[in-house]
This record gives sequence, C-alpha cells and structure tokens, in this order.
Amino acid sequence: MPAVERGLAEAHPPRRAVGHRMIYLPSPAGTPAATMAGLALPRWGGVAGGGGSAGGVDPTSTTTQPIGAPAAEVGCKHELGVQLQGVTAHYLAYDSYPIQKGDWVVVHAAAGGVGNLLTQIARLLGARVIATTSTEDKARLAREAGADEVLGYQDFAQRAREIAGSDGVAAVYDGVGKTTFYEGLRALRPFGKMIIFGASSGQPDPLDVMQLARAGSLYVQRPTLATYTRTPELLRDRAARVFDLVEHGRLKIRIGARYKLAEARQAHVDLEGRKTAGKIVLLP
Repeated sequence: MPAVERGLAEAHPPRRAVGHRMIYLPSPAGTPAATMAGLALPRWGGVAGGGGSAGGVDPTSTTTQPIGAPAAEVGCKHELGVQLQGVTAHYLAYDSYPIQKGDWVVVHAAAGGVGNLLTQIARLLGARVIATTSTEDKARLAREAGADEVLGYQDFAQRAREIAGSDGVAAVYDGVGKTTFYEGLRALRPFGKMIIFGASSGQPDPLDVMQLARAGSLYVQRPTLATYTRTPELLRDRAARVFDLVEHGRLKIRIGARYKLAEARQAHVDLEGRKTAGKIVLLP
C-alpha cells in the first residue's frame, strides 16, 4: 500500500459491526481508497470505499465511516438509491452551477437517477426546469419530479431558447454527452454554464474553445464526485445535507427497477437499452 494511502487509512480506521450494511464504492484510477471512504450517513451503518480502477473494487483496501441518517428513517433500498446519485445531484445544483431563484436550466435524462434528483433540487432552489427524456413514460416521471417543461432530444436547444427567452438558459446539466453536448451550447445564455457530468452516449468530440467565445463567453465544467468529496469533512457535510432533504420529505427517491443478483446481466442490458428510469437495485 502506498504511503499516502496507508496514512489515510490509519487516520480513518474502519468501523464495522455486525448488522452494518456495506456498499462498496469504486474509486477512480489513482485515487487513494481511503479518500473515497464511505458514503454512510451519521447513525447509519457504513459504506466502504474500494480502491483500484474505475468500475472495480478491491475488498482488501476499504474503509468505512458512519456519517449519515438512521436506516429506520430512510430505509435500506432508499439508502442505496440516494448515496452516489443524491450527492452528485447536490453538488451539481449547489456548486457546479449554483442555481438562483428564477433561473431556467436544462436537465438531460431527467427521468434517470441523477436527473430526477437534480430536477427536484433545482425546483427547491427556485429554478424553472426544462427536462429532456426519450419516451412519454419518462416524460411523466420528469413532470412528477417538478419539471416545468419536458422536451425530446431532437432540436431541444431551439425549443429551450423559445421557452426561456431569447437569451437562453442559465445552465445545461448534461449526463448524456456526445449526442447532446454541442447542441446544449446553443441553448445557453451569455456567460452560461455547460456542466457535463456524464457520457451515456459517449464522450463529446474535442472542443474548440473559440466556440465558447463566439457563443457568448460560455463556461464548460467536467466535475467529478471524487473532487467534491475529496476529504472526509466534505463527504460528511454533503451526505448529511442530502439525507436531511430525504428525511424531511423534500427529496423523493425513486427506485426504477429491482433485479436479483443472478439477473445482473439483464440489468446492464436494460440500462444500456434505456429501458429503465431511476435507480437500479440488485438484490440477493
């Protein structure tokens, strides 16, 4: 174990007990495992952060930190549903672009896990939300989350400008990537922010930064969860704020589908085929 990782692990030793529920979080390549230590909530069991490359977990190098809300108050499946996506939605709305009351914002894939939570938080902050979805069923879910307008993906930038006014929207929250990124820039008002936090359709083509100048001195950010939770203190604060919203009924968690662990392959097929909406939970 590298010295820095060993030092972090010693500073934040594991706290495990019989009955704790553990969730393993893969850390990005090069990130010390202890830095990604658990998204558990104060009074909740714990969550373990694993080392190794993105998508993989090394169960021999994990740490846990109880930092969140009681299981009885939120529920195990809701715990699973809000951990990563709730914290992601929170930093997007409060930090990547700090939403102001009255802002028009675009939220792509608003029926999905992060998109649905982000739509709710944006509305709590007083924003007007233009959501995009791929089906009418998903459009209904976006409206239930509070979206003011719901569009398909085709020509969404022009429609968004018509809805928000000629200047355009304050921010575009894009978890889709390649198929939406460049059109999203056309939806933004001067000094607007493109926040690209995912790439379900693939990574966007390389950006000519002069395009940002020509489009109105725009900003682009590619945030990561690891940056916004890079210390135990940041992680605890962010997670506690998310679970406070859940506990007080201001943030609704939607479990879109449940699969048995033996059906994990089908879960991935359905996810890639855009047949799901909300959080997917694998059950033993």
